[in-house]
Amino acid sequence: MAGLTVTKNEERGYWEVFFYYKDYTGKRKQKHKRGFRTRKEAVSWAEQFIVQQSHNLDMTFQAFWELYRNDMSQRLRENTVRSKDYIVELKILPYFGQKKIAEITAADIRQWQNSIMKQGYAPTYLKTIHNQLSAIFNYAVRYYDLPRNPCTQAGSMGKGKAEEMKFWTQEEFEIFIEYVKDKPVSYYAFLTMYWTGVRVGELLALTLSDFNAEEKTLSIMKSFQRINGRDVITEPKTAKGKRVITLPDFLVMELEEYTGKLYGMMANDRLFMVTKSYLEKEMVRGVKLSGVKKIRLHDLRHSHASLLISKLGAQPNLVADRLGHEKIQTTLSTYSHLYPNQSRNLAEQLNGLIEESDNEEGEEDNAGKA
Repeated sequence: MAGLTVTKNEERGYWEVFFYYKDYTGKRKQKHKRGFRTRKEAVSWAEQFIVQQSHNLDMTFQAFWELYRNDMSQRLRENTVRSKDYIVELKILPYFGQKKIAEITAADIRQWQNSIMKQGYAPTYLKTIHNQLSAIFNYAVRYYDLPRNPCTQAGSMGKGKAEEMKFWTQEEFEIFIEYVKDKPVSYYAFLTMYWTGVRVGELLALTLSDFNAEEKTLSIMKSFQRINGRDVITEPKTAKGKRVITLPDFLVMELEEYTGKLYGMMANDRLFMVTKSYLEKEMVRGVKLSGVKKIRLHDLRHSHASLLISKLGAQPNLVADRLGHEKIQTTLSTYSHLYPNQSRNLAEQLNGLIEESDNEEGEEDNAGKA
């Protein structure tokens, strides 16, 4: 490569590379990178870097992934980027990393899918893995003029939704909750999740100022994650994730009792100073002691939705608003299996209207005869 200088730092034992390149605006810039174990690594990295800057798809999948990740890291939540990293680095790069992205075919995708499916992952996780790979190719199609997405040609793998959604009935939850009363933070956290449907990250981000006992509301304005040992507060999952949830009187009283025990708490202090991992372990403990069926922590949210639909007949738009779904279609697709009974009830109400109309006509006819 013309203009490339590769030298070895004898004192520290690594190779470094210097070269000039043109960025996307055509401006000439200098690049210097150190830390390579061999000369070959240094030259290979420089070549891939220049290809990346030229938007030429004659680069490896690994190099393109780095471009994609750098862009997405500015637009997605940190936790979302970490999820992508985990899947791509463990499930995708070992297979496609050194292949040129423009040369990967639908047949290559099918072979990769077969190798992943042999590993025994759940159908929903297989779908998630495939979607991450497809998203990278879609990005190449949209911004780098890749002719087509080979994942689309190959077809997907796995399933978008689990075969059966698990949740607790009110009776099951009431049995479970009795067995975690010995730990107040667990007891009140599970109460709040079941009776409001908040996501676990939203629950853990709640502060004292978010609870308004007088108005009987919880304000959901942020989300909490523990990332690499750091506590990170982010925006809710969706734009409509910011919402105010109305609370039943009994839950207001429970939360008043809980917050009354938190001596010295400031308005911006978190109500539940624990992690998702802690609550998952507490849920396992409560399930074991109570004997109710095992569900995931996130399934408390599904349990709340089931309660709203099955017992209260709540309409999809109201459920979507309470859960913070961005689109009502999300609510309908997620909980469609809970709505058949509601459809039957609606049909019966329509029958009632016809019967009422027939009765009125009959009364008018009788009145005319009289």
